[in-house]
Amino acid sequence: EAKTTGFQAPIAVDRGRGAIIYDADDNKFIDWTSGVLVTNIGHCHPKLVEKLAESTSKILNCYEYPTEYRVRAAEGLIASTPKHLDTCFFLTTGGEATDAMMRIMKRKTGMHEIISFYGGFHGRLYSSASAGGLSKVKKKFGPTMPGIIRSPFPYCYRCPFRMKPESCHHLCLEFLDDVVRTNSCGEIAGLITEPYLGTGGFIFPPEGWMKSLEKWIREKGILFALDEVQSAFGRGGKMWFMEWEGLTPDIACAGKGIGSGIAQSALVATSDIMSCLGRGELSSTAGGNPIACAATIAVLDVLKKEKLIERSRKVGEVMLDRLMKAMQKATHVGDVRGRGLVIGIEIVEDKEGKSPAPELCKKIVLECANKGLLVGIVGIYGNVIRVAPPLVITDSEVEESLCIMEEVLTAL
Repeated sequence: EAKTTGFQAPIAVDRGRGAIIYDADDNKFIDWTSGVLVTNIGHCHPKLVEKLAESTSKILNCYEYPTEYRVRAAEGLIASTPKHLDTCFFLTTGGEATDAMMRIMKRKTGMHEIISFYGGFHGRLYSSASAGGLSKVKKKFGPTMPGIIRSPFPYCYRCPFRMKPESCHHLCLEFLDDVVRTNSCGEIAGLITEPYLGTGGFIFPPEGWMKSLEKWIREKGILFALDEVQSAFGRGGKMWFMEWEGLTPDIACAGKGIGSGIAQSALVATSDIMSCLGRGELSSTAGGNPIACAATIAVLDVLKKEKLIERSRKVGEVMLDRLMKAMQKATHVGDVRGRGLVIGIEIVEDKEGKSPAPELCKKIVLECANKGLLVGIVGIYGNVIRVAPPLVITDSEVEESLCIMEEVLTAL
């Protein structure tokens, strides 16, 4: 296989159960990656495996025909969303979902411009990479899609305006007016954002910022699209991250955790938004296939019956508190931030200057793996350790893995 994927610990994965992964030599690792925030209900959850076996014995793909699995998955998905989102459509990947969201916004409004943010990640397709605010996804791939207007996201640890959180008064939001005034040609369809920047470095906006952003969107009369590919399905301590501030996007998307290892993504929207599309105007060869929908049914069932969303909040609080205490002792930890079981550890050369330390991050990945813990790297500068274990991680696994990370961080 071509070597085009990211930096990881040099192991060959053989199997996984819950929050544990075994390599080809039968070495055991506690997984803090969840396969990039995918296996929310753990690796090979018995209920998921059982449901998949049932579905694969019936039919593998039937394109656009309805099936029992597709109908039940749609019903369960809509039941899980805030009430104003009353219709859905299944696709395969997160990038496919964000591409579809942007196309729908353009169709509904008749406009072509999309506002997005620095550091945002919406996938690797031409349109979704164009809307994102990370150069590494677009570098040397030629011109990006026209009509994208980007603005700074509130990355308070590294404020783009060099302000202090206590005195900036949501300057990033105020600056949006300047961005629109100087960049738009008057054809804005809507705004797309993640509730927190995922690949950009697990960057969480200040409390209330997203609600203020929604107010700004409504005042402009444009559409609000929320990319919850990484943040939904219990990852952030709520079924949907939008629930934390009572956000009411016109359209949102989910992925990753919706299949917990099986490729599935979905759009959820208001009926009014989806009404702009006719028959055959939005489809996907593998989207909504019986296997993927069976996975979604199982995931929704496990999240509810095992109270994993509540567990995400509880365990996340424990881990965040321990890691913040570790930050005080660790010379190269500049910031720790998170909500639920999505936490970022920002690694720096020194706390005073805050210079990003991506090479130290790689060292942490290798040292943790040597001690039995798998972690990944995110961030605009490639200097944030990703803490995102499966929601089923046990208390003993939490304790063991935290001890490993504390030991590695303090030894740097």
